[in-house]
Amino acid sequence: MNISVFQAFLIGLVYFLGVNAQPWLTTVGTHVIMRPMVNGTIVGLILGHPVEGCIIGTAINLPYLAWISAGGTVPMDSALAGTLGTALAIAGNVNPSAATALAVPLGLLGTVIWVVHMTVDISFVHMADKAAEAGDVKRINFLNVWPPQIIVFFLSVVPVTLAVYFGAGPVASVINVLKGRPLDVLSVIGGLLPALGIAMNLRAMNGKGTLIFFLFGFLLAVYSGFPILTISAFAGVISYMFTILYYNNSESRGAGNGE
Repeated sequence: MNISVFQAFLIGLVYFLGVNAQPWLTTVGTHVIMRPMVNGTIVGLILGHPVEGCIIGTAINLPYLAWISAGGTVPMDSALAGTLGTALAIAGNVNPSAATALAVPLGLLGTVIWVVHMTVDISFVHMADKAAEAGDVKRINFLNVWPPQIIVFFLSVVPVTLAVYFGAGPVASVINVLKGRPLDVLSVIGGLLPALGIAMNLRAMNGKGTLIFFLFGFLLAVYSGFPILTISAFAGVISYMFTILYYNNSESRGAGNGE
């Protein structure tokens, strides 16, 4: 399929909104839009294939189930894998498993954008230090928001826009060349990658008081016959009640100990 410049720009903008440490939609951007299942659906909507985008984005999301960013490091860029991977997969008309195999290297490539972004931002920190010495609070606020976001806008929107617009045709041609055994191999690899993400997620859940909830949800899904949406609603209510009770209990213990 042909992707217009405007569609490519919108996809680049979706990636910008999903970049880590993006202040305009801090909670939504970091925890929602950056997820391939979400940004893949948005990309599919932009390209006129929302259902296909959701399916491909969900497949790409599986290897990133246990993704975390600790200490300012980004081991992989799930936002780039979801946006660019979904766009190129729809353009190349590949199946979700093959799309996952193609998207994971893109996620690793996205770390370059993050490193460049953070490296350039160091200069703004030094400028903010000088402004702090002069007591210029407005300049400190300006340097902490606007210049870094302008830099990350160009580092994210421009390359993704160019990659989507100029890469859709070549990717489709490559996929046509790979049809047959090579594409089958990519599909098998893509089918194994979600298992890695699920295994990492299960290991993260193997903590005190956490695994029991997973087992309860699994048994409920298998034996109750409830649809997954209903189970998710129950899970939301239970997690909310548990969180409220847990923190109230913690505060009570802290007050009792004089902390």
